[in-house]
Amino acid sequence: MKKIELQNRLATILILSLAALAALIAGGLVGYLLASGLPHVSWQFLTGSTKSFASGGGIFDQLFNSFYLVVLTLLVAVPLALLAAIYLSEYAKQGPVTTGLRLAIEVLSSLPSIVIGLFGYLIFVLQWRLDFSLLAGAMALTILNLPLLTRACEDALRQVPQLQRQAGLGLGMPKWRVTTKLVLPAALPGIITGAVLSAGRIFGEAAALIYTAGQSTIAVDYANWNPFAPTSFLNPLRPAETLAVHIWKVNTEGLVPDAAAVSSGAAAVLIITILIFNLAARGLGKLLARWLSR
Repeated sequence: MKKIELQNRLATILILSLAALAALIAGGLVGYLLASGLPHVSWQFLTGSTKSFASGGGIFDQLFNSFYLVVLTLLVAVPLALLAAIYLSEYAKQGPVTTGLRLAIEVLSSLPSIVIGLFGYLIFVLQWRLDFSLLAGAMALTILNLPLLTRACEDALRQVPQLQRQAGLGLGMPKWRVTTKLVLPAALPGIITGAVLSAGRIFGEAAALIYTAGQSTIAVDYANWNPFAPTSFLNPLRPAETLAVHIWKVNTEGLVPDAAAVSSGAAAVLIITILIFNLAARGLGKLLARWLSR
């Protein structure tokens, strides 16, 4: 008995040590990026426009493009993922079709983002003639985030007690009404949590956007409310450089004198925004779960 207890303690110490090491590495990396980047972050940096050859440029355009791309991608990806999750959890029976769908989702989740970016360039930019645009980038990121969103929605739907479905069916409700009126509202906290986590991944993506959304730094007309104007901020067909792409571009080209300061400050803003997305996902999930349990 003592030998088993000793082995259990050693295994526990080993597991805790490895977990602490992983947390230390992740925390040290985040801390280093924040410590080196936050001194360069200011109100002028957040609200100023990018300068291609002079120092003192800001990241407002890139910030706006990143948030706009998050909204566009979620508008396309969430309905598709939710429909796929409803089919897999509520209607699909075990068979070749279900197996094939799950295999496709697993394969899609393992594809590198650069491969999806090249696919988006060949299909959305060239074949569909969307050119380098926010819409092409949103389509590529939809493909990238569909596996994550589908799994999150499916897990949320499966966590709804089967008794609720049986109660609805016992009252004579059709299956589609049970799904929409009983199951979906109960699974809403998990679905929203998955969507917010996916938004954080969209915000930090760069490789897939280089070939689809482009690297344009054109002056966007924020005063123009016409979404069809070429430089209107609402136009999804305009090329746009996101914050993550801007960091890559500044470090690779190095045309601005303060490239190191700009990239460090942008990286700090990117990390803080993604942390906010993750904290918001947990907070919203808990808040909705409490509200629905009343």
